[in-house]
Amino acid sequence: MTGSGYDEWAQERWSEEPIKVNQTSRSTFERDRARVLHSAALRRLAAKTQVVIVGESDFPRTRLTHSLECAQIGRELGAALGADADLVDAACLAHDLGHPPFGHNGEAALDDAARSCGGFEGNAQSLRVLTRLEAKIAGPDGSSAGLNLTRATLDAATKYPWPRKDGTTKYGVYADDLAVFTWMRQSAPGEARCLEAQVMDWADDVAYSVHDLEDGVHSGHVPATALSDPSTRAAITELAAERYFSGGVAETEAAAAGLVELPFWPTGFDGTQQALISLKRMTSELIARLSTAAVHATREKHGDGPLARYDADLVVPDATRAECAVLKALADHFVMRRDETLRLQARQREQLTALVAALGASAPESLEPWLRAAWTQADDEAGRLRVVVDQVASLTDTSAASWFARWVAG
Repeated sequence: MTGSGYDEWAQERWSEEPIKVNQTSRSTFERDRARVLHSAALRRLAAKTQVVIVGESDFPRTRLTHSLECAQIGRELGAALGADADLVDAACLAHDLGHPPFGHNGEAALDDAARSCGGFEGNAQSLRVLTRLEAKIAGPDGSSAGLNLTRATLDAATKYPWPRKDGTTKYGVYADDLAVFTWMRQSAPGEARCLEAQVMDWADDVAYSVHDLEDGVHSGHVPATALSDPSTRAAITELAAERYFSGGVAETEAAAAGLVELPFWPTGFDGTQQALISLKRMTSELIARLSTAAVHATREKHGDGPLARYDADLVVPDATRAECAVLKALADHFVMRRDETLRLQARQREQLTALVAALGASAPESLEPWLRAAWTQADDEAGRLRVVVDQVASLTDTSAASWFARWVAG
């Protein structure tokens, strides 16, 4: 059942819907979760890069597997705090729907290409997918209302609840999507994030920090003994403090020292069945460690009652955040900074930039049918460029390469 912290306001939808012929007894948030789960945008994440390149092997995670794992962690974490589990699950499944091909590398390329129409940001694109691009519900004027999720679920899926502004690189809405964003944020306290969005954000951090490390060890890129070598540990802890943690190097050094002392921390990996079992144990133990630390700290501050929406903030101890930062830095140092990876990323950015230009020059014929009307009806060049960027952002790693071959190289 939907929890008592979610009133009619939280369950309201942006656009009125026709009554379903065969209505079921699912809760409002169960329906939201199902809509995200069945969306084309979620399926496309199966061929979008997480960290190790899609197609490099059969083992590494994609944006889809990451989203499913994030949802499992977030669902349990939210339920432990008394939040609606289906709502948190839906938000976790939805949080990466706007990410383009080639991961954050593709995001940077599209941000440059979309400069004249306001830039590109994966989180703002996710809101656009949920409220405009994904085909599910038509609004009163016949235009798409996206998945038409409830106010609470959209809010929970919004990691950065503000528009683009000076001094920030992350934001959650483009200028031409402000109407639905303003509706969603009515009565929200300023730029504060709801508890469910904070749970989603921490579940995202936990999932990708732990699983990216697992992928890196399994693929042979991350040495299992990396933190045992003093010089390597120093490089990792400095990177963790610089990029992933708001504290200092002393705290990330302490976190690294504590991690290698844990009884489940790997001492090697040779690909045998026993090594795989040990690696999986590490993954499970670390997820539990990072998640339960947040639950205990939040309960210590806010008590044992059910928490939802703006009743409380998620509390994550600094020491726990430092451990998470070290895990992220391990994958960053050994996987993302490889010369091979950097060369590939440069080619990918060039491909996406050229593809935006080529599609823009030949639109609307070059666009898929579902986007042609939006391009034709756009008021100006900036609006038409936004539609072209929507097209490129919707592509997978594999289809982006195919489109490049057809519209640019061919």
